[in-house]
Amino acid sequence: MSALAPGVSVQSVGAHPLDPVTESEMAAAVDAVRADDRVGDRLWFWGLTLDEDHARRTGGRRATLVVVDSGRHRAWEVDLELDPDPAVGKAVATSWRSLDVRSPGISSEEARTAAAACRADPAFRDALARRGIHDVSLVMVDPESIGGFEPDDLSDRRIAWGSVWHRMNADDNGYARPVQGVVPIIDLEGMTVVRVEDDELIPISTEQATYSAGDWGPPRAGLRTLDVVQPDGPSFTVDGWAVRWQGWTVRLGFTHREGLVLHDLAFTGRPVLARASVNEMYVPYLDPSSTQYRKNFFDWGEYGAGPLTDSLELGCDCLGVIRYFDVPVLGGDGTPRTTRQAICLHEEDDGILWKHHNGRTGQTEVRRSRRLIISAVATVANYDYAFYWSLYQDGKIALEVKLTGLLSASGIADGEEPAYGRRVAPNVQTPNHQHYFAVRLDTAVDGDRNRLVELHAEGEPDPASDPYGNAVRTVATPIRSERDAARMKDASRAVHWRIESTDRRNRYGDPTAYRLFVESTTRPFTRPESVSARRAPFTTKALWATARDPHERYAGGQYPNHAEPGSDGLHVWQRQDRSLDAAELVLWAVLGEHHFPRPEDWPIMPVQSVKLRLEPDGFFDRNPALDVPAPHACAAEVAQPKGSQPEGPTCHCH
Repeated sequence: MSALAPGVSVQSVGAHPLDPVTESEMAAAVDAVRADDRVGDRLWFWGLTLDEDHARRTGGRRATLVVVDSGRHRAWEVDLELDPDPAVGKAVATSWRSLDVRSPGISSEEARTAAAACRADPAFRDALARRGIHDVSLVMVDPESIGGFEPDDLSDRRIAWGSVWHRMNADDNGYARPVQGVVPIIDLEGMTVVRVEDDELIPISTEQATYSAGDWGPPRAGLRTLDVVQPDGPSFTVDGWAVRWQGWTVRLGFTHREGLVLHDLAFTGRPVLARASVNEMYVPYLDPSSTQYRKNFFDWGEYGAGPLTDSLELGCDCLGVIRYFDVPVLGGDGTPRTTRQAICLHEEDDGILWKHHNGRTGQTEVRRSRRLIISAVATVANYDYAFYWSLYQDGKIALEVKLTGLLSASGIADGEEPAYGRRVAPNVQTPNHQHYFAVRLDTAVDGDRNRLVELHAEGEPDPASDPYGNAVRTVATPIRSERDAARMKDASRAVHWRIESTDRRNRYGDPTAYRLFVESTTRPFTRPESVSARRAPFTTKALWATARDPHERYAGGQYPNHAEPGSDGLHVWQRQDRSLDAAELVLWAVLGEHHFPRPEDWPIMPVQSVKLRLEPDGFFDRNPALDVPAPHACAAEVAQPKGSQPEGPTCHCH
C-alpha cells in the first residue's frame, strides 16, 4: 500500500528566498528578455538560475537567464530582479553579459528540433536508404554535445552530432537497434545538417528487445502483496519546502542545472551542511568506433538535470506514505512548465539501529533504524538515474545513486567479437563506459568555518613500542591549502576524511566533526592526452576541496559545451592555492562507476548503485540515538526463566 501524505500538492510560492524559481517568475524573466532590442525572434533558453548568495544575504530574489539568439549568432547571460518594486510588477533585467554562442547547453526542445531537421535532410535520408530504412518516422536521432571533437571548419559554430537508431514499429525499443556508421553533424543555429558521415554498412539487429510486461512470457508467480502502512501518518512535517524529521531540519531546492538540491541541513539544531547537490555528471565511452568515440557527456552541464527530471508514480518509484513536490522548469523555447511529483519524500525501515543482549540478565535492548529519503529521478535519453539522499536518526547522511535504463549500443558485423565492450544481441554490442558524479558539499559543521583532515590507518613501525606487532595508529593529516586538496581514496589504508569545526569542541577537547566516506570510486583509463581526460580532470580524484567562491559553481566548469578541454573547473580554481584552514569549505566528492556491460544488462539494465556517506565523528559526546523509542512490536526487555542464567559470562558471537 502507498498513500499520499497530507498536503501533497501544496507548496508555498515564493515564501522563502531559497525556494525554487516559480513558473510566474520564469515567464516574467523570459518576457523581459524578449522585449529587449538586443535579441531577435529565434531564441533558445538555457535555464533561469536563482542567485542563492543574494537570497541568503538579503532575502531578495535575483536570477540569471541564459539565452541563445540563433538568428544573430550571439548569446547572453541576463541578470534579472525577480521581485522588483511592486509598482513595476514584472521582472527587470539589470545587466547583460555577452556569451560565446556555443557555450550554453542543449535543451530538449532544441534537440527535438534538430532531430526533425535530420529526418528531413536528403543526405541523411539517402544514408538510411542504403541500409534499407525508408520510413524516417521510425528513426530516432539523439543530438549529442560534440565537445572536444569539433571539425576545424566548424569550430566557430554551435553544432551537435547525432546518434541514430531505428525502430521496427512505433512501440519498439529503438535503443536496441543502432544504425552504425551514420552520423549527422547539425548546425543548431540554422537547424540544418552540415554533413553526414556515412561509413560502414553493418546489419541492423532484428531481435526482440522490448521490456513491457508479458513481452518475455507470463509474469513470475508467487509474489505476494507487501504493504507499507503508517496508520498514524508519517513522522515528518512539511512547511512549504522546509522539512522536519527526527531532529533533522532541511530545506529542499531545485535548479535547472543540478535538479534536486538540499539546503541548510541541521541535526538537533546544529548545522552540518549549508548545501548539498549532485553537481555534475560526466559519462565517457571507451570505444573508438565511429558512433562511439565522440561520446563523453557532461549530462548536467550540457543538458541540465532539472528539465530531465521525471514525474514519479505512487507505489512505483516510492513505496509508503509519500509527500511529493512539484517543480517548475523552463523549456528551451522559453515556456515554463511544471513537472508533477518530481521529488519524493518518505520514510523507510532500515533494520537495526543498535542492539545488545545481556547474557547475564537475559535483557535485550534493541532499536530499529528509520531513515528519511529525499529522492528524484532523471532520464538522460537511454539512461535513468535515481538519486536518494537519506537522513538517519543517529545523524548520518547518505547518498545513493542508482543507475538503470537502457545501455547505449553500437552495431557490429556478423561474427565480430567486440574488443572494447560486450556482445548483447546479434549485431549489437554495448561499449565499456564510466559514470562520474561530482557531489558538491558546502560544509557547515557547527558553523561556517571548517577544516579538512585526511585519516588513514598505519601499523606501528617501531618494535620497541609494539612488541606484539598489533599496534595500529590513526594518522591524521590536515589539508591546509588547495594545493594539497585533491585526494585519492585508498581502501587498503582505510582512507577517509574528517570535516572539523574550528570553533567548537566536544567534552574530550577534540573539534566537533563529521567524517566522509566515498564508497564508490574508479579512475579514468584513457590516455592523458585524450579528449576525455582533458575535458574532465576532476574524475582523476575521489575528493577535492576549495575555499568557497560564489562564482566557482560546477566541478566541470560553468559552460562545458564547446569549451576548450580543461579550461575551467576544479583543477583550475585550485591553482589559487587558497587557505583551507578555518575556511568556508566546499568539498567535491567524486563517485565513479566503471561499467563492464554484461548480457544481464540487456535489453534493460537492473539497478547498479554508487554511494557516499557522512557520519558524526565527535560531533556528539555519546550515541545520539539513545533516545529513540523501542519498537512497538517487541518488548524492551526479554528475560529467560528465573534460574536459567549461567553464573558466568556467556559468549554471543558478533
